[in-house]
Amino acid sequence: MTIPPELDGHLQRLARMPVLMIATDYDGTLAPIVENPSEAHPDREAMVAVCRLAELAHTHVSIISGRSLRDLAGLTGAPDGVRLIGSHGSEFDPDFATKLPAEAVALRERVHADFVRIADTHQGFGIETKPASVAFHYRNAGEAAAEEALDQILKGPATYEGVQVKRGKKVLELAVVATNKGEALRTARQRVGASAVLFLGDDVTDEDAFATLAGPDVGVKVGEGETLAGFRLGDTHAVSRVLARLYELRAAWEGGSEAVAIEDHAMLSDQRTIALVAPGARIVWCCLPRIDSPSLFSELVCGPAAGYFVVRPADEDGGEARVRYDGDTFHLCTEWDGITVTDWLDCSGGRVMQRAGRSDLMREVTGTGRVRIEFSPRVDFGRVPTRMRMHEDGLILEDTFDPIVLRSPGVVWELHEEGSHQTAVAEVDLDPDTPLVLQLRYGTGSLREAIVRPEQRSEQTRQFWSGWAEHLTLPAIATEEVRRSALALKALCHGPSGAIVAAGTTSLPEWIGGVRNWDYRYCWPRDASLAAAALARLGSTGEAMRLLDWLLQIVDGLASKDRLMPIYTVAGGMLHPEAEIGELSGYAGSRPVRVGNAAAHQVQLDVFGPIVELVHRLMGMGAPLSADHWRLVEAMVEAVGLRWREPDHGIWEIRTAKRHHLHSKIMCWQTARLGVEIAEQFAGIERPHWGELRDEIASEILVKGWCEDLKSFASTYESSDVDAGVLHVVLSGLIAPDDPRAASTIETVEHQLRGGAGVWRYRGDDGLPGSEGAFNLCTTWLIRAQAMCGRVEEARELFEAYLGLCGSTGLLPEEYDPESGRGLGNHPQAYSHLGLIEAALCLSELAAPTPGCGAG
Repeated sequence: MTIPPELDGHLQRLARMPVLMIATDYDGTLAPIVENPSEAHPDREAMVAVCRLAELAHTHVSIISGRSLRDLAGLTGAPDGVRLIGSHGSEFDPDFATKLPAEAVALRERVHADFVRIADTHQGFGIETKPASVAFHYRNAGEAAAEEALDQILKGPATYEGVQVKRGKKVLELAVVATNKGEALRTARQRVGASAVLFLGDDVTDEDAFATLAGPDVGVKVGEGETLAGFRLGDTHAVSRVLARLYELRAAWEGGSEAVAIEDHAMLSDQRTIALVAPGARIVWCCLPRIDSPSLFSELVCGPAAGYFVVRPADEDGGEARVRYDGDTFHLCTEWDGITVTDWLDCSGGRVMQRAGRSDLMREVTGTGRVRIEFSPRVDFGRVPTRMRMHEDGLILEDTFDPIVLRSPGVVWELHEEGSHQTAVAEVDLDPDTPLVLQLRYGTGSLREAIVRPEQRSEQTRQFWSGWAEHLTLPAIATEEVRRSALALKALCHGPSGAIVAAGTTSLPEWIGGVRNWDYRYCWPRDASLAAAALARLGSTGEAMRLLDWLLQIVDGLASKDRLMPIYTVAGGMLHPEAEIGELSGYAGSRPVRVGNAAAHQVQLDVFGPIVELVHRLMGMGAPLSADHWRLVEAMVEAVGLRWREPDHGIWEIRTAKRHHLHSKIMCWQTARLGVEIAEQFAGIERPHWGELRDEIASEILVKGWCEDLKSFASTYESSDVDAGVLHVVLSGLIAPDDPRAASTIETVEHQLRGGAGVWRYRGDDGLPGSEGAFNLCTTWLIRAQAMCGRVEEARELFEAYLGLCGSTGLLPEEYDPESGRGLGNHPQAYSHLGLIEAALCLSELAAPTPGCGAG
């Protein structure tokens, strides 16, 4: 038996639900109907699938039967993890019978006595006594005898006060407790918090359960007869195949094999927010009005139920889509034979510098043929009911905090109910002479045609990106990859404030199925300074100057300049407490999905170094620094003087007790060292005590940071472990590249942390369960360290392997799994791209007669 395509499509959606419940009847569904009910053994394949489903995370399985709980347990073997509910929902607990009121017990005994009397009149009747009911079976009786017996029951015990009548296949049951399978299913799903339910049943009594289904729920009727279920199967063998298919899909989803590779998601940006587009012109992530707001589309971290927006050929056999950026822009082209979808976020009219609140996501469809459009927004990660109203020029989202519309003149929509949400679907025949333009407008309720035509806005947006990229000074090595990396960093800049976010997403996992899922849609002053410095090295200093302005505003508002926090919102505010969104299942089942980041309240003393290094780099380029920038440097160096002896949580934000991290000490030394140079070269003054501070920190690092047992610098003063941050003893210039300790430290990192084209941050216990992938930035650190120490060919080989980690549009997430070859972590990640730029510049400079690779 082949599963009908429409049912299979629904199974694919169910497989991605955050919390899934599978509930099924027993007789006629898991077990075939037989003459002797005691011999109704379950279909072996069906029970295997039931047990496997129950083993999956966030997946709950119940068997809801009219049988008594004791009989049901005996027939099924009471499989582990499967909840058995007997007597049509009356028996939720094994000790149910002992809790039955005395009057209900007396009524049951009265009914039983009547059944015995009626059964004695003819052969072929059977009586089944349950804790809360008595069932009269007449499958093996003659037709006339059965009709006579039923007539006596319906005129007699069925009329007693307190009796509930339930009809089944050749069975009439009188219950003394008011319940049914619908109520049982409601109770069961509430207890587990199910996001969606699959219910399978064959009997009239199962219709009560089918009647409760809504939204993404799926009902499957087994056999003939009228039903409220949306789908029908022939027999128990077909049921086993459906359950096995659902297990296959959900296990694959949780294992990540069915999820689109993180690195293959393309990005759109208007420098207030971003959108991620999966292959096939499917928008799966977009937070509005700004990048750290709640999402409107979050299929990326939950599947279709969490919201998406797709435009594709109506004929699903239209071939595989080809995806590319149109030149040096963020106009994303998805192409099938004869059809092209071009997506972009509008950057025209100076929008990128305007306060977040108005964004236009543009989708231009050209070519010939028929396309299918599915618009499935989900406000606030789907936690708020999303309803739409049709208008002649498009769709209006109702009851939203800010107005949201989809302008789509000429498109005839159908609204499909999906629980508390709606999805709009349409099919359109393309006019080869007139593009179909869909405009998702956030922040306005107007569906009128814009005064500035889409083609003009498109050209201005193209020029915004390509005009900026045109003025970059690019290395001869990996020129195209460096250009796209620079564009990615530019796209992660928040235009209104000058902040630069660490990544575009939240909770993409550092390990599939793991809990290391963090929110990176904020600005880390450290990460942002490194990103701005990489762009400055390519000749674009504007981002660095604006970031410093943003930092100055923050520092000016601090009660004490040494209390700079590790993370801020893009507007410069404090983060809300870290929280989890229980309604979302996570990318490939990796839960929880988090918003906020508790690391904002950590102590990270390495934050000062990259800021001062950025000022130092700008000074060397002749940027228009001012006295305010000098005061920022003074604040950073004085902060180091006050705090460098303290333990901290370090660059890796380990959620355990603070320790004396080597990388943090090196960055403190870097702050003092470069501060001395800036004082002399920019301010024209001397700071002797800064020089003493520099030397004191260096002396301590060289003594306490070196581990003789490792023959390497160690992660912390207190340990003999190594992390990739120790490479900064070379990268920062603390020790010379030809120092034997440099080579030995690099070799230790390679031996303990490298795996193929990846380098892990560390491999020791960090207080969190599970593991993570290799960290892309660390790989670029090793490339630079190898090159600086004369191992140029090895560095080139590793760099070529690193370039191979880029996705189909040149973007990189945070991490990489050397075993599967797939990207991990939030995407696109600023660290990964600034690392690529710095590594390419280092190798390019070594190929030319230019000394040094730059610090940091």
